Amino acid sequence: MLEKVFKAYDIRATYPAPLDEATAWRIGYGTARWLTERAGQDGWDHPKMRHIVVGRDMRKSSPSLAAALKRGIRDFGAHVVDVGMVDTPMTYFAINHLGCAGGIEVTASHNPAHYNGFKVSRVRAKPVGTGSGLEVIRAYAEACEEGKVESRAGREESMDLWSAYRDHLLRLLDSSVLDGSVRLRVAIDASNGMAGTMVPKVLDGVAGLEIQQINFDNRSGEFVHEPNPLVEANLESVRTAVIAGKMDFGVCFDGDADRCVIIDEQGKTLGCDLLLAALAGDVLKSAPGAAVVYDLRSSRSVREAIIEAGGVPVESRVGHVFMKAKLADTGAPIGGELSGHFYFADMFNADSGIRAFIAVASLVATHRKPLSQIIAPFRRYQQSGEINFQIEDKLGALAALRAAYPTGKFTELDGLSLDAGEWWCNVRMSNTEPLLRLNLEAKERATVDRQVAALTPLLGVRVEH
Repeated sequence: MLEKVFKAYDIRATYPAPLDEATAWRIGYGTARWLTERAGQDGWDHPKMRHIVVGRDMRKSSPSLAAALKRGIRDFGAHVVDVGMVDTPMTYFAINHLGCAGGIEVTASHNPAHYNGFKVSRVRAKPVGTGSGLEVIRAYAEACEEGKVESRAGREESMDLWSAYRDHLLRLLDSSVLDGSVRLRVAIDASNGMAGTMVPKVLDGVAGLEIQQINFDNRSGEFVHEPNPLVEANLESVRTAVIAGKMDFGVCFDGDADRCVIIDEQGKTLGCDLLLAALAGDVLKSAPGAAVVYDLRSSRSVREAIIEAGGVPVESRVGHVFMKAKLADTGAPIGGELSGHFYFADMFNADSGIRAFIAVASLVATHRKPLSQIIAPFRRYQQSGEINFQIEDKLGALAALRAAYPTGKFTELDGLSLDAGEWWCNVRMSNTEPLLRLNLEAKERATVDRQVAALTPLLGVRVEH
């Protein structure tokens, strides 16, 4: 059963089958064993080195799954710090704020309401995925069963950290917004997810923010629209609100609020790579010469913008495990992915939707001009967007791509990247489906269209959404 819930970088499945409370207990027990072992190996000498933070989202199944998970943690003999119904970045904050051995957020992020899962982090909220401990947790979970192991009676306490979380975040917001000398009108779509709880807790009472709330009610555990801001159809409510209300910008959060997508004052969706280029310029003013991490699918303008601002561009594989590691390794103050995940050193190298919101609000307040104008200098190239191709022989297709462009420059950081001079692309393999994912860019739209058409026979059947 566990093979159906453990994925490459987290634990996620449909509820109540294959993910149920018995499985949640196993995961709690196995995770507690691994986290406490790892804390000791890391030399984590802290009064709470046997304490594990547990947070949960608003899904109907989250309370019972969290209860079973916590029971497993306690039965192993570790101690639970329950921070309640919180966004995933709050769990990351709690791990660091309290000095715990790690934490688990009960969430299925952007998946439909009948899904659930667990995001596991270790000391300092470092990510846990395959290759960094998740496979060991799975083995430990498979080796235990509730009622058949000795219960070591760990303790549990509940903590309300909203005030500390708010204080930490608002210190990062531009002072002109805090004191109201600059006023911003913003539409926020919480997607009936954890942003509906988190945004009022963090932003209520900020003098310079006027917020129009959309889909903030998360009491039912259901979604008006899929809590995935990468799907354009899910942005219609916030887009309409921005245009009708003449807002400064809009934001749509995903289910657990660790990522978001921004809408400019014209109602246009901003590419997360172009937004990173703009944010990096401001960050580098106070951290000259610092690294900025970006995922390898990003527009070439991101690399150019980082260099122009005096920074060091650092390309990363796609995924939070790799992005967080790159930020830690390079000391970068910021990083970002096309998927809407933005990472910040002042958030423990973790991704945070509310921190990204604060960065955008500060950007607009500082520049004192519309967001569309701030982003305009980075719209230098034409992009295909991510296109999926269905194919069984993924490796064969990548070999065919290589053969078709013998003079191209290829790299293999994540999938296969090709620089053909006039245009460049990246093709990645899905971890779970017979799909290849293409991102292609060129200076001219005609070149993009021509090359996508040329690559299609090599990559398989184009999947239209």
